[in-house]
Amino acid sequence: MSLEVRAEAPADFPAVRHLLVAAFGDTQVADGVGRIRESWVYRPATSLVAVADGVVAGFVMITGCSVVGEGGERTAAMLTPLGVLPSRQRAGIGAALVRAALAGADAAGEPFVVLEGDPAYYRRFGFVPARDHGLLIHLPDWAPPEAAQVRLLTAYDPGDPSLRGTIAYPPVYG
Repeated sequence: MSLEVRAEAPADFPAVRHLLVAAFGDTQVADGVGRIRESWVYRPATSLVAVADGVVAGFVMITGCSVVGEGGERTAAMLTPLGVLPSRQRAGIGAALVRAALAGADAAGEPFVVLEGDPAYYRRFGFVPARDHGLLIHLPDWAPPEAAQVRLLTAYDPGDPSLRGTIAYPPVYG
């Protein structure tokens, strides 16, 4: 399989929508991505597609959110969503996308990336419980507390109070 990971282009939007509907089984995530692309949280350089054998087979975004705490409010990076066409899952496409997205966030000077996700999957990329670094992520009722995770990056400064607090989702997340 040939695999290319690159920034998404507007021409990829229909294929991304198709794969997100296929991966998640409904239009909710795909609709959310459309709203994100029209808002301040959209970061085109870290909205990535994986093209496998000429087909857009995977997608991930690093978007914006906020950290609200004693240090005030500041923007932060969030990984959401990660999706791969069902017929292409378990082939390393998701892992390639996560690694590329984290590298892009690190190169952009982000101190960390937060997410809600399966700890068994994301642990291999260096994600740890967010609470261990003073971050609170309010999760849906079905999610276990360990689903709130953070990946510290090069620019992370443990002495910076603005990097601790509650993760606030912009209204675009729905």
